Amino acid sequence: MHTIGQLLEGKGKDIWSIAPHATVFEALQIMAEKNVGALLVIDNGKVVGIFSERDYARKVILKGKSSKDISVGNLMTKEVFYIKSQNTLEECMALMVAKHIRHMPVFENNQLIGVVTLGDVVKQIISDQEFTIRELGKYITGH
Repeated sequence: MHTIGQLLEGKGKDIWSIAPHATVFEALQIMAEKNVGALLVIDNGKVVGIFSERDYARKVILKGKSSKDISVGNLMTKEVFYIKSQNTLEECMALMVAKHIRHMPVFENNQLIGVVTLGDVVKQIISDQEFTIRELGKYITGH
C-alpha cells in the first residue's frame, strides 16, 4: 500500500501558489501557464486557502464579476483540508471523496511538501491494482 509521500516522490513536489491580494486574473494566468486546476493561497508562509477553477466558475463568472477587479483572497476556499505524507492513498481518496475536493496539500513535520490531486491518487491506485493482478496471474499460472 503506497503512501502519499511515495506518490509525491514519483510525481514531483511542485507547489503552485499565489498571495491572497493577487487578482483572480493573475491566478488564472498562473493556472493556465502551469496547467493546473488550483493554486494554494499562501500568506506569510502559511496556507490560508485554495483557489480553483471551480471557485472561478461559481464565484466570478456566474456572479458577473470581473477577474481583473477582485482578489483571490475574496473568493478562495478558506477551509483547506490536507493530508500527511505518511497517510495511505486509500485514506487520501476517502477524504477527497467525503469532502468533494480535487486538490490536497501534503504536509510532513508541519511543513508543506507538495500537492496531490484526485487524478494523481486514482492513477496510482489503478497502477497498484494492475500490478497486483499481474502478480496474481503469474502466481496462478506459475510464470
